Amino acid sequence: MNTPAEEVALEVPTAERPVPPRPVRWVGKGVAAVVVVAVAATAFHLHRSGATAVVTPPPPSVAVSTPLQRNIEGRLGFLGQFSPVNRVELRAQVGGTLTQIHFKDGDVVHKGDLLFEIDPEPYQIKLSEATAALEAANARLALATRELSRAQELQRSEAGTVENVDQKVAEQRAAQAAVDSANALVRDARFDLDRCRIVAPFTGRIGTHLVSTGNLVSGSRAGSGPTTLLATLVSLDPIYLDFDISENDYAAFQRSRDNRGGPLADAVAVSPTGDSGFSRSGTLNFIDNTLDRSSGTIHARATIPNADLALTPGGFARIRLATTAPQPALLVPDAAVLEDQTDHMVYVVGQDDVVTPRKVEVGDLRGGLRVIKSGLAPSDRIVIDGIPAVHPGAKIAPHAGVIPFSPAQGDAGAKS
Repeated sequence: MNTPAEEVALEVPTAERPVPPRPVRWVGKGVAAVVVVAVAATAFHLHRSGATAVVTPPPPSVAVSTPLQRNIEGRLGFLGQFSPVNRVELRAQVGGTLTQIHFKDGDVVHKGDLLFEIDPEPYQIKLSEATAALEAANARLALATRELSRAQELQRSEAGTVENVDQKVAEQRAAQAAVDSANALVRDARFDLDRCRIVAPFTGRIGTHLVSTGNLVSGSRAGSGPTTLLATLVSLDPIYLDFDISENDYAAFQRSRDNRGGPLADAVAVSPTGDSGFSRSGTLNFIDNTLDRSSGTIHARATIPNADLALTPGGFARIRLATTAPQPALLVPDAAVLEDQTDHMVYVVGQDDVVTPRKVEVGDLRGGLRVIKSGLAPSDRIVIDGIPAVHPGAKIAPHAGVIPFSPAQGDAGAKS
């Protein structure tokens, strides 16, 4: 007979009995976890390798070229201002009422053109009075001459005295002096009458009229008294171009002038404001005799033809003087020259296509290109395009570039 405990144990259903662990299944799960970790690590490593390959860019492609070689002349450049060869203030020499103005403000007038008229009637009256006085003096002279002749006849016939003849001679001379005085008064009156008409003393451009018709103007022949300014007139062709030369440039120009000689030594090229090139030429006709101690410069002046009247006094222009005969020089694009504080440099490409900065000395612009005085050799390859993508020590992918030269392009001074 079974005990109660045994009976209870026997009554537990088979499905509810504890199931012993299965070691083989836990080992399989561990292996799977290891495999998953290994796969994740491999994927992470591959991901990092792929990211590094995207960040590293290929070498930039930039244009390179050797410097352009041209024969150019040495020259100096300055900034000048135009001024008229002749300038006059039109003032009245006689007083009176201004009755006529015969020009429009800003007109180009020619020598002898009538510009202003002052009421001539008072001066016509003076001329008439002087003319009448001259006629009276001539009549007295004629009478004195006849009386002298009769006195001389009487003296020769011993009917007259010497004293009478001397008296008639004196009267005749006084009458002649009166005639001369009357003639002078006539000329004086005619002078004043002629000055009622104010004409252009030379061809040029007149400014605005400063007095309107109907106003009373004052005049003085010698200009010592008060005079009324009516207008100003300036000549236009030719025209002066004034500029200042530094002491060093003046010394260099004098040396070149002595070496070259002839008319070319004084030839100048001019580029007025608004022109793209040096389209005009002139002649250096004046250099002052002393240097200005305050500025260290000497004043100079050139004469420029202005047949088309396009140049205006007061306007500015660039002027250049040749100092040497044409000599070989190296030219590069101005954009290829970089400024480093007070120095200038270009990027030079080596045989291994690695960029190296090179310090250079620059000059002025010629044909739109910058002159390189020193620091480069004709065989050096320099970067002329794509500079923003380049830095010192970088490796590049160079391709051949072209440096254009435009002789007609306006040139400027030295790069500062």
